[in-house]
Amino acid sequence: MSPISLPTPKAGQQVAWVAPPPGAALALALAEAARSLSAPVLAITADTPAAHALEADLAVFAGDLPVTQFPDWEILPYDLFAPHPDIVSRRIAAMNALPRLRHGIVVVPVSTLIQRLPPRRYVHGRTLQVQTGDRLDLAAEQERLVHAGYRHVPQVTEPGEFAVRGALLDIFAMGQATPVRIELFDDTVDSIRGFDPETQRSTDRIERLELLPGREYPLDEQARKDFRDAFFDRFPEADPRRVELLVDLKDGLTPAGLESWLPLFFDSTETLFDYLPDDTLLVLAGDIPTAAARVVHQAQVRYDNRAHDLVRPILRPDELLLGEEALRQQLNRHARVELAAEDRPHRSTLAVSTAPPLPAATRGEAPGGPLASFLRSHADQPVLLAVDSTGRKEALAEQLREHGIDCDAPADWADVVARVSQAEGGARRPMIAPLPLSGGFTLHSPALVVLSDAELAGERARPGQRRRGSTTRDPETILRDLTDLAIGAPVVHEDHGVGRYQGLVTLEAGGMPNEYLAIEYAGGDKLYVPVASLHLVSRYTGGSSETAPLHTLGSEQWSKAKRKAAEKIRDVAAELLEIQARRAARSGEPVQPDRTMYEQFAAGFPFEPTPDQAVAINAVLNDLAQPRPMDRVICGDVGFGKTEVALRAAFATAIAGKQVALLVPTTLLAEQHYRNFRDRFADWPVKIELLSRFRSAKEVNAALKSVAEGKTDIVIGTHRLLSPDVKFDRLGLVIVDEEQRFGVRQKERLKALRAEVHLLTLTATPIPRTLNMAMTGLRDLSIIATPPKARVAVQTLVTQWDPALIREAFARELGRGGQVYFLHNDVSTIEKQARELAELVPEARVQIAHGQMPERELERVMADFYRQRFNTLVASTIIESGIDVPTANTILINRADTFGLSQLHQLRGRVGRSHHRAFAYLLVPERKAMTADAEKRLEAIASLEELGAGFMLATHDLEIRGAGELLGEEQSGQIEAIGFSLYTELLERAVRAIRSGKVPDLDDTSHHGAEVELHLPALIPDDYLPDVHTRLMLYKRIATCADNDALRAMQVEMIDRFGLLPDQVRNLFAVTALKLRATILGVRKLEFGENGGRVIFNPQPGFDPLNLIRMVQAEPKTYAFDGQDKLRIKAALPAPAQRIAAARVLLGRLHGGDAVDLVS
Repeated sequence: MSPISLPTPKAGQQVAWVAPPPGAALALALAEAARSLSAPVLAITADTPAAHALEADLAVFAGDLPVTQFPDWEILPYDLFAPHPDIVSRRIAAMNALPRLRHGIVVVPVSTLIQRLPPRRYVHGRTLQVQTGDRLDLAAEQERLVHAGYRHVPQVTEPGEFAVRGALLDIFAMGQATPVRIELFDDTVDSIRGFDPETQRSTDRIERLELLPGREYPLDEQARKDFRDAFFDRFPEADPRRVELLVDLKDGLTPAGLESWLPLFFDSTETLFDYLPDDTLLVLAGDIPTAAARVVHQAQVRYDNRAHDLVRPILRPDELLLGEEALRQQLNRHARVELAAEDRPHRSTLAVSTAPPLPAATRGEAPGGPLASFLRSHADQPVLLAVDSTGRKEALAEQLREHGIDCDAPADWADVVARVSQAEGGARRPMIAPLPLSGGFTLHSPALVVLSDAELAGERARPGQRRRGSTTRDPETILRDLTDLAIGAPVVHEDHGVGRYQGLVTLEAGGMPNEYLAIEYAGGDKLYVPVASLHLVSRYTGGSSETAPLHTLGSEQWSKAKRKAAEKIRDVAAELLEIQARRAARSGEPVQPDRTMYEQFAAGFPFEPTPDQAVAINAVLNDLAQPRPMDRVICGDVGFGKTEVALRAAFATAIAGKQVALLVPTTLLAEQHYRNFRDRFADWPVKIELLSRFRSAKEVNAALKSVAEGKTDIVIGTHRLLSPDVKFDRLGLVIVDEEQRFGVRQKERLKALRAEVHLLTLTATPIPRTLNMAMTGLRDLSIIATPPKARVAVQTLVTQWDPALIREAFARELGRGGQVYFLHNDVSTIEKQARELAELVPEARVQIAHGQMPERELERVMADFYRQRFNTLVASTIIESGIDVPTANTILINRADTFGLSQLHQLRGRVGRSHHRAFAYLLVPERKAMTADAEKRLEAIASLEELGAGFMLATHDLEIRGAGELLGEEQSGQIEAIGFSLYTELLERAVRAIRSGKVPDLDDTSHHGAEVELHLPALIPDDYLPDVHTRLMLYKRIATCADNDALRAMQVEMIDRFGLLPDQVRNLFAVTALKLRATILGVRKLEFGENGGRVIFNPQPGFDPLNLIRMVQAEPKTYAFDGQDKLRIKAALPAPAQRIAAARVLLGRLHGGDAVDLVS
């Protein structure tokens, strides 16, 4: 069977006209045509979204046919921003592949088609090959990579980066899906392996690596000089001292947005047409000349606005893009197929039509019923249900089985074709397969109806293809780690107080070099902390770093501050434990939903859950199933899928016969949640009510009555839900969205509820109190830090008011069909601001939203914005917890210096909810008009652009605002005195002590662990790992390993990341392992030198004293008591390995055996 195929121009003709096929049929026709041709097919779309959709459809139909993507930069001409490295990587890979392409499909948006590109010789001539056995000079290779446009970083995470660690060279080569690790033996390539950029763990071995250039232009010294010469030829009036672009290039930097001057790097440029063979068939999917004219016009408008900028002189659009006539000439050189909606002479129509409509009740009361009826009515022809995921397939197939319809499950499109061919004229069963398509269609010959999820589910927004890496952080270590400590930053040593970090230094003690963390105290005194004791050092958070105390070494100042804090901490620990005891003592009713029903509901989620989402969902379901009330915080960045966790928790609770209350901070958010919940629960017998100020008194009273009588399963509302007149019949779960937005009174009411019902809290930036309770284990915490597949970090720019820049921001967003938020938080001047914007940007269709508007009008404005009836919303902070508008991807925040950090993070999170790069402009006054704290907030929000930064922002908030919010003002003084990290650590210890029935002794030093001194070098050498920050982080992680398993995992990770461990690092692991075992055995100090050693025991050792007595009696020449708590060892131990072995034997015998299993 050969379904549909695009007709190619007949002999003597240059063009074939075809009517646009419906749904995903264009991709099918393209794939069929490409298979039959011995030349490539270039599919040109009118814009980037159309290219993405076509690529996704081709992934289903193309099979083993090569499909090359050549994406647009997704930035505007003359932008100050650089394209995303993922995009540049795919473009360079395409430039490398196209000149050799003889078969397959290339997909490009018209904006890429008309771009001037580097000549073919650039990519080909600067591509390097590396394979196992090659000789490689590491220093020369680093220089070559920098000249090729690669960035030298401490740890590789995205394309175009490289890192050097000892004899390892990590490179994320352009055009590669994952980075590689090249291991050298002397100057020979010993192995090349792929590795995971998140975990840094190695994967498979490869024999050969192709290193493409890191950018679309050269960056070596000669290229920079040629660029400078070409720049002055083109702009002879330019002042080299004022043009920052030239200054940066001279200084070896790579300015963002250099793509707008790409032609100046080359004698001549080429276009995509030059990269393809002359016999390439062009397929114009839309009115391509008109779309190209729009792109050129947009560039011309932007050029006209910037042409007189002497500091940043720019090239004309015709120097960067093909004009209308040049494009027409290039198109006319090739045979082509043009899709034309209007009638044309000899226009052909493919043997395909739209998919038949489904009954509207497909989303109604009985899941699967109407679809089953539809399938029975089409039993005379094959039907394929092409769903978006395996989960969706399983759920839909189960629903249909309940209605007596069994489905076949083809593996892929080729299998579908084979089954249809075999079944012609015979009995047919519907087919269902995870084949995500943009739309359905009906093939005529042979007959086949294809229904996609667009028809089956009525609506959807499938994730895009590109995904950025993300790093999931362990919440317990974030506050306490020492990563990125700047010299001079305040740190806390538990025994000596607050000082200033002065870096890592190597000192010799007893002739042995070891590394120490240097801390400077008042009067210039310095404390050198051995790396084995870094568990006693933490960063100081809880107040501004400038006002952090500076203690005097050896004074009573620190011990007094610590003692005072300890007294308060005991009270806090007791209070927190009382809350927890009430939870544990009250037997909450377990929620155990019907598993089959739950799986069907979960399959209705239009995306695959991210790994973090899946973990959070399972944690919540497990909590609900316990016989005690849940108290879990879900911390996830804005748009990372917290709502789906809430939906599933609500479904599980409602289907098990309990009521759910969803508490949200704003009426608008309540409305959106109400719509989302009704949509997801449409197929289920669950009644949902809304309590909000948009409801009439009659509606509210009816809802309250229904809730009280138990007829309502889920009720959604603002703080109105906490009113005394809201009575529940069988409340089982309370979900709180954005806890930080509620006031003290509401939180007290929630505090009372917490001990009685299951509580699920959703937050993007947890308030310090929540963070603290989660850190101390009194509330469970799940972090969702994995972005959805299509999410790209929001590009953030802090800038003063600049009309040209604001016009540019609007032009970029509105030009791609998007929408803009302009946040102006002064209601008295908001209308004036809206008028000024309308004058500045004539194409902006502006409306206003703020909390003092009549409720119905506010609701209408927000609904109209959501439906894209206007493109610019000038609003107050009412949008902070507002509705999701995926098409709004630019936000400008006026007077951003007046907002708190979590507010800025929330507001920035309004954009960036689609595959488009989003932009946030933080508009601020001159620096002298801002407070120091405001500057810090803006610096923090701009530096944490990465997705999933919400949790880190909460810790920055602590550093900037201090800890007044943590547990009230009474505690904030204690936190500022000793730092938040130590405060939470002491609180944890107090909680553990009280829980085990002991009186908390926060002066007890037993948790410091044993002191182990073997007089050997135990450090991470600089030549093994040059980056100080990474060394410091690893020292801290090793020092805080809880057991041998954790130590072994650290060893494996370090060997994998940095190469085989040198002796000094092996010693470090051995000493740490000995310290762990010695601590368990109650040893205070263990010391060995060349002539023996000594052991000092704690008053209550953790071993049987008879073991020690037997050992001394058996070998009196080796072991002897030295007072009540000391043991002396006489032995010749000249080598470090002998001292390590002797210590192991000693601890093993104390434990009651001859040896002990320690990390070697």
